[in-house]
Amino acid sequence: QVQVVESGGGLVQPGGSLRLSCAASGSIFSSYYMGWYRRAPGKQRELVATITSGGSTNYVDSVKGRFTISRDNAKNTVYLQMNSLKPEDTAVYYCNAFVPSSRILYWGQGTQVTVST
Repeated sequence: QVQVVESGGGLVQPGGSLRLSCAASGSIFSSYYMGWYRRAPGKQRELVATITSGGSTNYVDSVKGRFTISRDNAKNTVYLQMNSLKPEDTAVYYCNAFVPSSRILYWGQGTQVTVST
């Protein structure tokens, strides 16, 4: 069983920045494929960014150039640095961890990000 816990959400003004953190348990974190998703009010959950065990990244077009996903394997943590935030970035942000050895996907509980004046 892998536990996934997000943190770092909050209220920020348009144009501001936030950094989300996602800690995942387990001794083989370096092998996990990690991802950030979000669900805005009234919308379906969408992919935001992913990072492979080798560090390759992928982003949804709407956040390219503004968001950066990274990982620190020594801390079992993945980050989502969000800059130039827009009101349309308001959503609950979820982290997931895919464990290749078991082929199981684990989800966190989510953290609220609100971009507003």
